[in-house]
Amino acid sequence: MNVSVVGLGKLGAPLVAVLASKGLSVYGIDVNPDAVAHINAGLAPVQEPQLQELLHANSGRIRATSDWATAIGETEATYIIVPTPSGADGAFRNDYVLSAIEEIGRVLAHKPGYHLVVVNSTTMPGAVGGPIRDRLEAISGKRVGHDIGLCYNPEFIALGNVIEGLLRPDFVLIGESDARAGGMLEEICRRIVGPSVPVCRMNFVNAELTKISVNTYVTTKISFANMLGEICDRLPGADADVVTAAIGRDARIGAKYLRGATGYGGPCFPRDTIAFSTMAQRVGVEASLAAATHEINERQVERLTGIVAEHTGPGDRIAVLGLSYKPDTGVIERSQGIMLAAALARSGREVVAHDPLAIEAARAALGAGVSLAASPQEAVEMADAVIVMVPWPEYKEFFASWPGDERPRLIIDCWRVLAAGSGPPSLRVMHPGNNESLAAAPGAAPNAAVVNAAD
Repeated sequence: MNVSVVGLGKLGAPLVAVLASKGLSVYGIDVNPDAVAHINAGLAPVQEPQLQELLHANSGRIRATSDWATAIGETEATYIIVPTPSGADGAFRNDYVLSAIEEIGRVLAHKPGYHLVVVNSTTMPGAVGGPIRDRLEAISGKRVGHDIGLCYNPEFIALGNVIEGLLRPDFVLIGESDARAGGMLEEICRRIVGPSVPVCRMNFVNAELTKISVNTYVTTKISFANMLGEICDRLPGADADVVTAAIGRDARIGAKYLRGATGYGGPCFPRDTIAFSTMAQRVGVEASLAAATHEINERQVERLTGIVAEHTGPGDRIAVLGLSYKPDTGVIERSQGIMLAAALARSGREVVAHDPLAIEAARAALGAGVSLAASPQEAVEMADAVIVMVPWPEYKEFFASWPGDERPRLIIDCWRVLAAGSGPPSLRVMHPGNNESLAAAPGAAPNAAVVNAAD
């Protein structure tokens, strides 16, 4: 089977590579000539683990173009992975999807035979079965469910883990116009994920609601754990790690994402939670839980800024380790590390920061108010206090091998990259959510005992 993918960005390029790795011939379509040139040269247009290797290994089955007629005309199914940016009210906008639909529709108007169109971009409930379907039928002159098929197939993946997420999802979600369209898409999906992964097929609106509901439920767990951490900050003897490790063993709750650390960020979690609230308001429902989830997340930077201020002096230099929104990606969208560094700089603190992949993006976002270090060692050795905002493996490795110096330093370790009692003697470790570590007086013995729930 031949397939085409519209959009060769952070998700589209990995999808091209994965489809080709499963034996499909793939056309990539993009209006950006640099992305097209990269794919045709066998080069990854974006940074993502395993992407370059897959593109190189399957280059014979991959072509990229800006010619819609060729790519759509020579394929049987077309995926659309383009941005759906949030509007002022928090709802997703369909501008780029509708633009792609128009291009596809113009080709399908003259193409004989059945063609499947798959929307992967996250949309608001009602969008695929409403304006997207209407535009496709109007431009192509064909009927969805008869002459052409239409499906909604969003992915549940995170940047830095896109390839693995595509190959090994927990389940596959398909919103279908009709059984023929859904069956054709499921056949393609089975080639990617194998026979054992559950495939959930349903109508468009249920699939769209499922997508934003999953992410909103996950962010609710994250905010609950962070709210618990806030309580434990102030409750003598309390440790959020111990509590979440225990309640996560309850099968009704589960341990995944139930960990007090930093707030959530990135291109999906924040906006999906807001979109869920917007969708609920549109139908006359007050989504109080989603709104509270977002509110708790919004105050996490202020919480950490307060901890830094409480345990450091006005002249202390603060190092922020981790500026991407998560490990294994250089994306800084809604990054807690970026927001913390900026907040500390605004408060008059001298701030130095480091990230393995996000330095250039951070430089543009933070400007001259924050110094950027070339290595974690450089950042730590310049600082009086260090706050770990992203659990990059590089930071765990650094602290495990760094011999330290005589200068005492406070480490506010949000992600517990330092094991209990690890690191050089000059370090004093604090864990947000652990009252005993936070309450330790500045003159306390170095490396005061720190409890990790996993120990």
